[in-house]
Amino acid sequence: MLAAVVDSPGRLADVLAVREVAGPPAPGAGEVVVRMVASTVHPSDEVTVSGAYGTRTSFPLVPGFDGVGVIEAVGPGVPAAALGRRVLPLGSAGAWQQYKRLDHSWCVPVPDDLPDDVACFAYINPLTAVTMVERFCRPGVRAVVVTAATSVIGGHLAELLTARGVAPIGVVRGTPGRTVAEPSRWRAVIRTDEPGWRERLRALTGPRGIDVAYDCVGGEVGADMCALTSGDGVFVHYGLLSGRPLPARCFTGPGGPRVELFRLRDTVHGDGRRHLPELFAPVFEQLRRGLLRTAVSRRVGLSALAEHLQAPAAGHGSGKILIEPQR
Repeated sequence: MLAAVVDSPGRLADVLAVREVAGPPAPGAGEVVVRMVASTVHPSDEVTVSGAYGTRTSFPLVPGFDGVGVIEAVGPGVPAAALGRRVLPLGSAGAWQQYKRLDHSWCVPVPDDLPDDVACFAYINPLTAVTMVERFCRPGVRAVVVTAATSVIGGHLAELLTARGVAPIGVVRGTPGRTVAEPSRWRAVIRTDEPGWRERLRALTGPRGIDVAYDCVGGEVGADMCALTSGDGVFVHYGLLSGRPLPARCFTGPGGPRVELFRLRDTVHGDGRRHLPELFAPVFEQLRRGLLRTAVSRRVGLSALAEHLQAPAAGHGSGKILIEPQR
């Protein structure tokens, strides 16, 4: 079968190769083989390939955390009715290959009314957004700030917060050609490349400060968000797009907000596999209603993935690429 393989850590476009590898062996007890139908590329894939998670990443590696497929073979102990079922095969990377072998308990059934090009994006961004809003945006919250507001997950957060009557303030780098999705959902959008942006943000949030900050940038921008968050507010840190960690003062300064380090992996692995369908139920409902959708900028066959990632324009523009593993 075809698989996208990384033999050693590095920059994704430099180290990824698509090649023929041995197909998965017959599934063992409790296992299934899933024929991958669609998958995509996320910043989390790039971070993993870089070697940042050295203690839990081994090479060679087939990347890909988000994808949808069809169960094509079942091992002993797996109900025969599972054959032919569309699922999200979770629990590990490996979506960038034509077949993935895994324990059946990691397979989340996908509702029949969700197309493949919707279901394949259900995990990383929508589940993160739904979980963080449910967990940290309590009644009475008004001043909410979202960094990297032009990102897909920034748009998801704005969509969910608006439904709760909260218009968030977006913080962006001011990258040319990048704008927030649905500007009407945002109370304001502040560019960190403009002078006086901190003062403008402080004026918008008022003397109380930020009630909830959702930060996936880290570094000094994340530290600024943390400093502007109310002492009884919540600073939620869930990504590191800047490549720089939060300064130590975010965790040790007196009178600061509660700092929550949100990792989707902890939620999925910590809740136990029996609760996976329950975790995804609100996500599927939102997707069914046409919400939390991810635009597809281009469809790429697995065989052309490495070439696409090496192209100068790869990863730019609106939407994400959809990988079709079977071509």
